Amino acid sequence: MLRLRPYKPGDAGTILAWCGDETAFRKWTGDRYASFPITEADMNEKYMDRNGDCPEPDNFYPMTAFDETGIAGHLIMRFTDAEKTALRFGFVIVDEAKRGRGYGKEMIRLALRYAFEILKADRVTLGVFDNNLPAYRCYKSAGFRDSEKEGAECMLLGELWKIIELEMAREDYFQ
Repeated sequence: MLRLRPYKPGDAGTILAWCGDETAFRKWTGDRYASFPITEADMNEKYMDRNGDCPEPDNFYPMTAFDETGIAGHLIMRFTDAEKTALRFGFVIVDEAKRGRGYGKEMIRLALRYAFEILKADRVTLGVFDNNLPAYRCYKSAGFRDSEKEGAECMLLGELWKIIELEMAREDYFQ
């Protein structure tokens, strides 16, 4: 049974090990880190010391998914508006050994429950690169729909990567 808990600094090594190459790392982090690879200290500094680069206090929620075998996944949540009604998921990643077995979908469902029932968000958004079809399919199977908002583009590894924007409204979650 998968559960979700707040991120702990000791989680960094396990999570970073899932990014075996720079392509996987960039699908996970985009351009949010200047270099690859990063260290556990780099990840913990961003999360613990810099509030995930969010200027507002109490706005950044890094979470770790785990089961009886250990850490299975990770994601962050952050509010994107001052009223704290719109929440954005990011840095979503699942243990390579557990991919394709429903862990990602279950982690997203747990995060949506937390977002709507605990944090009382009205809307949850996320972005996925168009070259990451397994993740896109996972989010769609968890109930996200394509947003009408145009996705940004990001220059990564010498290529232009397009972001597909997805969203879920509170009323869709509670149907």
